[in-house]
Amino acid sequence: MANRNLNLLDYSEITGAAPIALRTHGWRAKCLQRLVRLDMPVPKTVALSFEAVRAIAAGSMPDLSGLVGRFDAGQLLSVRPSAENTDWGGPGAVLNIGMNNARYADITETHGEKVATALYLSFVQAYAQHVARLDPDMFAVSEPSPRALEAALDDYEKEMEEPFPQDPKKQLAEVLRSMARAWEGTSARLLRQAKGASAEAGLGLVVQAMAGGYGAPETGAGVIQFIEPVTGAPQITGRYAERGQGREAVSNNPQAMYLTCDPRGASLEELHPAAFKSLVRHGADCREKLREEMQIEFTVVNGEVSVLDAVKVQRNSRAAVRVAVSLAEDGIITRKEALMRVTPRALSELLHRQVDPRGPRDVLARGIAASPGAATGRLVFTSTAAQASASRGEPCILVRRETSPEDIRGMHAAAGVLTERGGMTSHAAVIGRGLGVPCIVGATGLRIDLKNRQLHTGRRVLSEGDLITIDGTAGEILPGEADMLEPALDQWFTTLLDWADALRDIGVRANADTPADARIARGFKAEGIGLCRTEHMFFEDDRLTVMREMIFADTGPDRAAALARLLPMQRSDFIELFSIMEGLPVCIRLFDPPLHEFLPHTREGMKQLADALDKPLSEVVRRSEELAEFNPMLGLRGVRLGVTLPEIYEMQARAIFEATIAIGRRGGKVVPEIMIPLVSAMREVELVKARIDAVAAAVRVERGNGFEYRLGVMVETPRAALRAGEIAQHAEFMSFGTNDLTQMTYGLSRDDAGRFMSYYVQAGVFPEDPFHVLDTDGVGELLLIAAERGRKARKSLTLSICGEHGGSPESIAFCRDAGFDYVSCSPFRVPVARLAAAQLTIKGDEASDQMPDLR
Repeated sequence: MANRNLNLLDYSEITGAAPIALRTHGWRAKCLQRLVRLDMPVPKTVALSFEAVRAIAAGSMPDLSGLVGRFDAGQLLSVRPSAENTDWGGPGAVLNIGMNNARYADITETHGEKVATALYLSFVQAYAQHVARLDPDMFAVSEPSPRALEAALDDYEKEMEEPFPQDPKKQLAEVLRSMARAWEGTSARLLRQAKGASAEAGLGLVVQAMAGGYGAPETGAGVIQFIEPVTGAPQITGRYAERGQGREAVSNNPQAMYLTCDPRGASLEELHPAAFKSLVRHGADCREKLREEMQIEFTVVNGEVSVLDAVKVQRNSRAAVRVAVSLAEDGIITRKEALMRVTPRALSELLHRQVDPRGPRDVLARGIAASPGAATGRLVFTSTAAQASASRGEPCILVRRETSPEDIRGMHAAAGVLTERGGMTSHAAVIGRGLGVPCIVGATGLRIDLKNRQLHTGRRVLSEGDLITIDGTAGEILPGEADMLEPALDQWFTTLLDWADALRDIGVRANADTPADARIARGFKAEGIGLCRTEHMFFEDDRLTVMREMIFADTGPDRAAALARLLPMQRSDFIELFSIMEGLPVCIRLFDPPLHEFLPHTREGMKQLADALDKPLSEVVRRSEELAEFNPMLGLRGVRLGVTLPEIYEMQARAIFEATIAIGRRGGKVVPEIMIPLVSAMREVELVKARIDAVAAAVRVERGNGFEYRLGVMVETPRAALRAGEIAQHAEFMSFGTNDLTQMTYGLSRDDAGRFMSYYVQAGVFPEDPFHVLDTDGVGELLLIAAERGRKARKSLTLSICGEHGGSPESIAFCRDAGFDYVSCSPFRVPVARLAAAQLTIKGDEASDQMPDLR
């Protein structure tokens, strides 16, 4: 039943007949109406619309006689917020509106002075704080008493220069005005906009009759829910407080009892078995009819239950997955709905250990959450120390100012990585995500003292060997060992992703550099390897020395001789990689980094290298200086090495082809994909392709076996994107390395961008960090140009991205719309990509279903 007055007040009584819309009255009003329609005992409630609340905030306070008249005479009321989305918050609830001197006298007579005093004092405290905006400390008392009540009323009158309001309509009007204006405040608006609310998001208000016996022994209040919020397992949890009112009476009351029979004391189930049974029934009705696991706020009066409110149970990611799958398996929601209820990024939390949210958190410092998961270990400050720690079986946290390729082995050995500098796409962040190692970068308030092997956090000084925990999901550094939750790769996780695979229409591969990476990718059901960076294989101790010998060789034959020693190692790597992937496509990127990355940078390291190579130290120093570049990212690397030092690519091609033949002789089938990195010109591709084709012909003759392979390019330069039509004539596929392409398009180093990127985003220069979220305007336009020109030249051209953006839902949406064949991302982001791709398909289907029939 609805009523609209000339004074702009729009209020609707919550009944089963009058429709309450989410977009006009908010989620709480809508939910309460649904509870009424489920025949739950909801106290009389009136909902004020967004329009009405805006009018109140603007100063148009209506005559509340009609609203108050809907309730029984003398009825105490509560007001609660009702935003469109539960996550957007709102002002706190105000209870016991209508409490005044007259009601105090009445309740004293019927229920005793203690009950009346507690009710009146709690209302005065709430009114003073939330409506009059007085200092809450002024009204704080340890124990309610008539003297404390009298003092609170006196203090209110002194501060406000008028007595505490006695007219219930005036009290209600001021509460409504205060809550309406609080919603319009700058801080509240910014907070909800940070959670996704629009600038115009409205607030509804719900006025409800207080249900309760005013604190008599046979009354009380509580909350109940039917799942464990961390695991999602079915479990009745909650508390019940005798003589209590509202959620605060439960959450802040150590005397509140548990709901089910409990050896720690009395329970609601024992005290009021019929009420407990009805609550369980209400919970089941909510799950079936509201299609959600709800937390119910209730009161009990003489054994009878009243349902005051119901909200979605707050839960972590693993609980969200289990609840969604369980609801679908029980036929309450569809599989598509289950898939849409889990955010793709939430899956990242399930793949790693996490800090248990139920435990205490003593945060020492914070940084950028660069790679999810949590790890506990002893502080180490060098990669050598990390490897030594791992050899002893002791988990460690590697702390560096920033990492470099030399730290790869240390990062492999460490349980977690913490850096003082860097952003979301810095070296540490990218490698950390690829390895599945928890990582925090750009930590603020940290100072690393390498000389004394200490970490200064501002609050304390930590030394090498001290135990810390890093939470790469939250970006927090904690002292000591925190309680952990183990990864949740359970039946619900697997089921959800199987449903996703049945729907998605874009491929998902993994970036895998080692056999260990490939096994993880296979376990996460990647559809192949989209990027294997072969240079990471050369940082192992036995190979690094041979690589350095090759670097110090002066002639092509000498380089070939050194590389011949690497050939069997590379061949073995590829055989294992092909075996693990069992016939799925494997895309191998040829050698990419500048050679100086394989040389030591310290005097001591150069001396050790001189001893190993039996060369004068001066020659080692000279060679290192010759290879040094002013800007290595734009120097002699990628295809430029393949053109100027062709022996490297020839060795790698031979290793790939010989591994292909070996797999074929075992009965397997593999068609390797060879990718040339950092191309800029068609001629580069022609030169490298000619040499690779020559190696293939030679291997076929030598081994007497035929094999197939595909040759493609990695597009990382703007010029390659613009000349894609020419390049595609010699390439069967193009994979966009969006990390480097973004760097070169912006003229911006991804390792340094973290120092100022947050300021740029806040100032609106960029909507997001372009290294974190694909820039669809600039970089995206280059991708579209390359795709169009490439496929115009070669219709069968395979298109993909293999940079860090490959696991981003926004990037996957862009690639899907552009007609790309697949995305490739780090193994631990494969589940994220699988779910995101399925959700895009579902959204596309929904949009198609809503299209008008034009026949």
